[in-house]
Amino acid sequence: MFRQHALPRRYAFRWLLAATIMIIVPAAVAGVAPAVPAEAAARYVYLTFDDGPSTPYTSQIVSILATYQVRATFFETGANVTAHPSLTRLARRGGNSVQNHTWGHKNLTKVTWQSFKYQVRAADSAIRAQTGYTPRCLRPPFGAVNSKVYSRAASLGKTIVLWTLDPRDWSRPGTATITRRVLNNVKNGSIILLHDGGGNRSQTVAALPAILKTLKARGYRFRTRWC
Repeated sequence: MFRQHALPRRYAFRWLLAATIMIIVPAAVAGVAPAVPAEAAARYVYLTFDDGPSTPYTSQIVSILATYQVRATFFETGANVTAHPSLTRLARRGGNSVQNHTWGHKNLTKVTWQSFKYQVRAADSAIRAQTGYTPRCLRPPFGAVNSKVYSRAASLGKTIVLWTLDPRDWSRPGTATITRRVLNNVKNGSIILLHDGGGNRSQTVAALPAILKTLKARGYRFRTRWC
């Protein structure tokens, strides 16, 4: 028969401390991270710009992005890349992603297969000449898609990327309105649609600093699309 003996208080404390270390240390060594509440996990958005490059807006946007240490994805048309090659190089040097928005901003649901291939491949060629890589993402102009567009894009090795948040900056509703529409509707994972080409984009440029500053203050990080 074994007799149980109570440990002296000083030994009991040492035993408890050792047991605690035995539990905690292996977990740390194994690289087990403490549980992080979902709300505390990093949130992110994709900031995208369509229809460029164009002067003077693309260079202004790239400069603002650099100031706030943010990178974005530029969906550029081949015709504009050819017209403003230095702006495409500028966007890429800033660490931004440059992707395909067709050659001439055509509605891809309404073109022949031959025209579809030309719109995509010609834009690829123009972008590759300035960036050194072939885009893997395709954003169809107007967001016009159907099953045929998806299958044709896939056959050319392209992943279609649309958007989830459209503040309609292209309609020039005012700087404050663009800012409010973005900040009131943004969510984790949002793909934000803005424009650096296709018209006067001064309102978009003016809205960008407040958008970036506020999103960063809310804890959002910015990702780029490479597909």
